[in-house]
Amino acid sequence: MRMMMMAALAVVATPVAAQDVSIAEAVANVEARSESNVAMDENRHPTQMLDFLGLKAGMDVLDIAGANLYWAEIMAPVVGDTGSIVIWSPNQFYSDEAKARLAEFSARNPRVVGINSEFETPMLGTNRYDFLLINLDYHDAYWESERFGIERMEPRAWAKRLYDALEPGGVMGLADHSAKPGADPRASVEAAHRIDPAVVRADMEAVGFVFEADSDLLANADDDLETNVFDPAIRGKTDRFLMRFRKPE
Repeated sequence: MRMMMMAALAVVATPVAAQDVSIAEAVANVEARSESNVAMDENRHPTQMLDFLGLKAGMDVLDIAGANLYWAEIMAPVVGDTGSIVIWSPNQFYSDEAKARLAEFSARNPRVVGINSEFETPMLGTNRYDFLLINLDYHDAYWESERFGIERMEPRAWAKRLYDALEPGGVMGLADHSAKPGADPRASVEAAHRIDPAVVRADMEAVGFVFEADSDLLANADDDLETNVFDPAIRGKTDRFLMRFRKPE
């Protein structure tokens, strides 16, 4: 994996990412970000979220399913020229438009590259990254869809690929849409793309992650925890949990 990334970096121009840019400064630099992504800041709270997770200059980052570049636009100037960002995209949702968008962004930010593989078998490498972000996507490890060509997965095997990708001591930040406590994960994901946070924590601890902290930064007490997350009445305003895990040294 490291060889693949270095080969990708070798063919692009001189890095242009700034050094010593704080998370707040990167978020505030809206001229360097797409208008559609800036519009999501109000409900995503990126400054507080990345501060909580501990993003720092020089980190090698894995951004799971980040092809809309929301997080990459913010993280690239923060990690700077001594860090890197790899965006993994599942083939089933990696459109030509997304590929072109990432290629254009990478041309301006050579420390940001993309990789892709089937959703069911994320090819992420081993002991490669020291920061991993998975935002609103882990629940789909419990999903299967004939329409989108997604076969039934074993969620803990999928989670183990996240664990393996991190270097010892690396941190993973995970946010997702909350389901009601005790909800069967396959049923809640199929019905509403939601998952009980207790299920996620149990999965991550089962594959070796150490739970460090959680936050109510993304909570919404007015959410009924059952409405489909794509319903216009709740979209972008769901109750979400935020957790920080670490791979032991």
